Amino acid sequence: MPRRTIDDEDGRRALAAVVEGGTQRSDVATAVRWTLQRLAEDVPGNSVEVRVPPFAAVQAIPGPRHTRGTPPNVVETDAATWIALATGTLRWGDAVDAARVSASGSRADLTDFLPVRLPA
Repeated sequence: MPRRTIDDEDGRRALAAVVEGGTQRSDVATAVRWTLQRLAEDVPGNSVEVRVPPFAAVQAIPGPRHTRGTPPNVVETDAATWIALATGTLRWGDAVDAARVSASGSRADLTDFLPVRLPA
């Protein structure tokens, strides 16, 4: 079964609502899932798992693929931090320094991939 994707128009609308201060769970969920979807499409691969519980997780970044258990390269953060990173209002290094992101593994640095490239 093909993976379900979020339409860009729906993603933009939800992201705009969240960026403007909206807290409706459906908008937050859609914004997180859409920006993660965009990251995975822009930087395809299986070497890093990016998790934003409870909303979504994707695998991205080229490199070695893991097949069982916990991946060796994991990034995990909350929805607000992910949205800030994805939109460029928070820098990766600042998020890591403030312990707003948990990043483990040699490939778990998303500096080169943030902010997420979003379609116009």
